[in-house]
Amino acid sequence: MQAVVLAAGEGTRLRPLTEEKPKGMVEVDGDPILTHCFDTLVDLGASELIVVVGYMKETIIQHYGDEYEGVPITYAHQREQKGLAHALLTVEDHIDDDFMLILGDNVFEANLQDVVRRQAEDRADAAFLVEEVPMEEASRYGVCDTNKYGEIVDVIEKPDNPPSNLVMTGFYTFTPAIFHACHLVQPSDRGEYEISDAVGLLLESGRTIDAIPLDGWRMDIGYPEDRDEAERRLREGAETKANA
Repeated sequence: MQAVVLAAGEGTRLRPLTEEKPKGMVEVDGDPILTHCFDTLVDLGASELIVVVGYMKETIIQHYGDEYEGVPITYAHQREQKGLAHALLTVEDHIDDDFMLILGDNVFEANLQDVVRRQAEDRADAAFLVEEVPMEEASRYGVCDTNKYGEIVDVIEKPDNPPSNLVMTGFYTFTPAIFHACHLVQPSDRGEYEISDAVGLLLESGRTIDAIPLDGWRMDIGYPEDRDEAERRLREGAETKANA
């Protein structure tokens, strides 16, 4: 399965860590965030890494070249950062079938394989790893509403008054149907083309999207303190494995 990594962002909230590098190249426990993403996707069996770059793209391209751990890398350029749905459209011509999507500012130690397996069952048109967060933090994310079968029935991007505390985590699997939805998305109140709006269009068209509860942890590296917490968790995990 191909894997898409969205890594075009500047990372203004991560300053001063991003004063001289793009967000994806900020180091977490000695390695860039993107290295953690690539390792995750290679472990999941990615056949190709398709990386969306933008801000300071040369830094990323020069660092990784055209392959990672034997897996070929293709780069797509997002010239303006206009949202995740806009970023995803830059890879449309490269995708052949179902694919994984990971946000290039997330670090995972979690059950992503469960999401990939669900996609392979052909029961759902998409599958998302979802997490329960404190209600006061939910407005930072795309908030999900699910039915009794664990299927997503609605997604709202960064709502002022979240209807639940179940949020998307930054790892998804899709069929190519997501691209048609992205083409139909209109700019949000934030002026961006939101992936949540594309998901909403999939749902309106009768597509099935499964929510896979997170087992483990993930960190969205949005602020310097998030980087520090991810490092703490990675080191704690390494120590636990060493002592096992």
